[in-house]
Amino acid sequence: MATPADLTELIASVAKGDEVAFESLYEATRAKLFGVVLRILRRRDIAEDVVQDSYVKIWNSAGQFDPSLGSPVTWMVAIARNRAIDVARKRSEVSLEDEPAIAEIASDTPDPLARSQMTDELKRILECLGQLDPDRQRMVLLAYYNGWSREQISEKFNTPLNTVKTWLRRSMIDIRQCLGLA
Repeated sequence: MATPADLTELIASVAKGDEVAFESLYEATRAKLFGVVLRILRRRDIAEDVVQDSYVKIWNSAGQFDPSLGSPVTWMVAIARNRAIDVARKRSEVSLEDEPAIAEIASDTPDPLARSQMTDELKRILECLGQLDPDRQRMVLLAYYNGWSREQISEKFNTPLNTVKTWLRRSMIDIRQCLGLA
């Protein structure tokens, strides 16, 4: 495990173009940076790209690092975190409410091949989901299918965060009961 002093020395070497130091810096910090980025983006493939971009930025701006302003890990995490937030803001998720035509196509004209391959378990889950109130159906789909955060759902439905959490929890309990799992 590299100490802050070790990382500071590595960054100083990276600023001089030392590729071996950069590899050492990468090995010592990649897990930390990847964890931070993955928590923000929640998608491994996108997180890997963002971490790579972050290390390019670290390589290019290593000369700007000032150890008197903070630890090397804090500086690197800030670069990765800011990049992840930028990517998260640029990603646009399409809601069924925003594109009603998509919902009609999906419900009125299902793909025959997809229908025949759908498992009985998935059919049961969809039936149980269909028993929920329409707003709660959308919340469950946005949270567990689209990966939206509780905060995003709260904003979308103009509903207090704790209410969204409660509705999602109760909806999942209802689905489990419907499936005979509770």
